[in-house]
Amino acid sequence: MGIYSEEINKRRTFAIISHPDAGKTTLTEKLLLYGGAINLAGSVKGKKTSKHAVSDWMEIEKQRGISVTSSVLQFKYNGYCINILDTPGHQDFSEDTYRTLMAADAAVMVIDGSKGVENQTIKLFKVCVMRHIPIITFINKMDRDSKNPFDLLEDIENVLGINTCPMNWPIGSGKEFMGVYDRKEEKIVCFTANNGQKEVEKEELLLTDPDLDSKLMYGQRDRLLEDIELLDGAGNEFDLDLVRKGELTPVFFGSALTNFGVEIFLKEFLNLTSKPLAREAGDTIIEPDSDFFSAFVFKIQANMNKAHRDRVAFMRICSGKFDKNMEVYHVQADRKMKLSQPQQIMAQEREIVDEAYAGDIIGVFDPGIFSIGDTIVTPGQKFKFKGIPTFAPEHFALIRQKDTMKRKQFIKGMNEIAQEGAIQIFHEPESGMEEVYVGVVGVLQFDVLKYRLENEYNVEIIMNTLPYQYVRWIDSDSDYKTLDLASDTKVVQDFKGNNLLLFRSDWSINWALEHNKELRLREFDENL
Repeated sequence: MGIYSEEINKRRTFAIISHPDAGKTTLTEKLLLYGGAINLAGSVKGKKTSKHAVSDWMEIEKQRGISVTSSVLQFKYNGYCINILDTPGHQDFSEDTYRTLMAADAAVMVIDGSKGVENQTIKLFKVCVMRHIPIITFINKMDRDSKNPFDLLEDIENVLGINTCPMNWPIGSGKEFMGVYDRKEEKIVCFTANNGQKEVEKEELLLTDPDLDSKLMYGQRDRLLEDIELLDGAGNEFDLDLVRKGELTPVFFGSALTNFGVEIFLKEFLNLTSKPLAREAGDTIIEPDSDFFSAFVFKIQANMNKAHRDRVAFMRICSGKFDKNMEVYHVQADRKMKLSQPQQIMAQEREIVDEAYAGDIIGVFDPGIFSIGDTIVTPGQKFKFKGIPTFAPEHFALIRQKDTMKRKQFIKGMNEIAQEGAIQIFHEPESGMEEVYVGVVGVLQFDVLKYRLENEYNVEIIMNTLPYQYVRWIDSDSDYKTLDLASDTKVVQDFKGNNLLLFRSDWSINWALEHNKELRLREFDENL
């Protein structure tokens, strides 16, 4: 047991992942309600009301009613200190989600009960599998007409390749949704909707209760008994060890919007997940209750507060304890420093942090010295955490500023937004940033880039989309000037000085490899 074990054991750090519109942000808000972090859940649809989800803070998010950046939220519940990483659901922002998953110890997968597993969920889920992250599933929107619950379980198992174990079972759906059967407690919990207030009216009944038929609709009791028998006979048995290895997902049914089943889910989630996990640093495993402090940067966000023109680096604490005035060592920069203005953030609301422990997420003021993947440790330690991969963009554009007098703001804006990891920027070798090649994972990132340059840096741009589809890092000592390339292939450099090739097709990639035997190409930058 380390000296900080008691505090660290209380921590739970998880990401919420889902397809857009599955209700992820609504579920986040209801969890915050139970922690007393907010008193009334705001409406997520920013188009219809002046209320917005607490976790959506960027103006463009409020306009479109979607999350485009990952939010970090902390609250306390039942003696636990819970860190939620709310991620963008839209696939155009999936890279931000990938990075956020690196900072989480578990994931909550939210699935729309009427739609089942959707494409974006598959992509995100595979990142969880790759990292063996425990996944807890919340099948949402049972207050609307939904698919058969057995079909939903089969969908998860077949499409995602993970076994399921329902922890509760829905009684009806849509207007006939009466509540859930808690399999562990062997009781029925009937709910009454209450417009999102914290205390949900509920009544608990046993299957043998003589009043049960009067609480349920005709035939629901018999259907429930049949379903329970089938689940007990043919379903997967619950195994906590398999859950924590990421091989079995416990499934909960409910409705975040009306607050059906959210508190049951939260209580069980805390039992199912473990304290902060150990982290890899080269050949070394860093245990969370080690007596030294260590953390890594997984997200950088500029201009969270437009009035202050600030830039915040988000760090996941991996071991030990953080104190506000402590001196730390920035491994990549090889320098000692103090972390300035350490804070925990509830969307745009901030609170200065005096202390934090392994599992917590803190934001620190970044004067431009941090990059995604950087390791921060107690002086005397010199290890580096495993890097966070940068995925290859799939869409490209050539960008320049309209007003040549605003060159300084243009360069500053492009560099700062690129350092956040939302876009990747390249330029032609031996040229400045007169024109910038921008690569993004999803085309909506171009809209966000244009919006942010205009609103945060006061720069209007001219953007020409390009026909390139692939970028590859040159992973060899080949001199780009001597390469024999197809006429539609372009050589560029990233802002670290690495040489890359832009290709229009698979054919162009094969041409380059066949005509340059020494050439080796990589699909992503490991950020090490």
